[in-house]
Amino acid sequence: QVQLVESGGGLVHAGGSLRLSCAASGVFFSIRRMGWYRQAPGKQRELVGYITNDGTTDYADSVKGRFTVSRDNARNTVYLQMNSLKPEDTAIYYCNLVGFITTNLGDESYDYWGQGTQVTVVS
Repeated sequence: QVQLVESGGGLVHAGGSLRLSCAASGVFFSIRRMGWYRQAPGKQRELVGYITNDGTTDYADSVKGRFTVSRDNARNTVYLQMNSLKPEDTAIYYCNLVGFITTNLGDESYDYWGQGTQVTVVS
């Protein structure tokens, strides 16, 4: 059974930093990418950033230059370093893992989510 366990959320003042971690276990497929999404109250879940298996990263415009996604492939763990935090970064942050298995009929895709961790930024 695939599980994603997140940690590192909390309350921080504006301008501060937090580091989120997400460790995946029970993975039985190849990982295509791991990343982070967030959902603020009353808003839709949105992409924060991700890292692919070859190290390519992508970020939402709102976090570029402030947030960094990194990954420890050996431990199937993804990190989100958040600097210069703003009150508008307040949200529940979710870890996401996308993987696949190649079969003779094509790629079989897998998509898993963590339980979410609260990040609150106060001014």
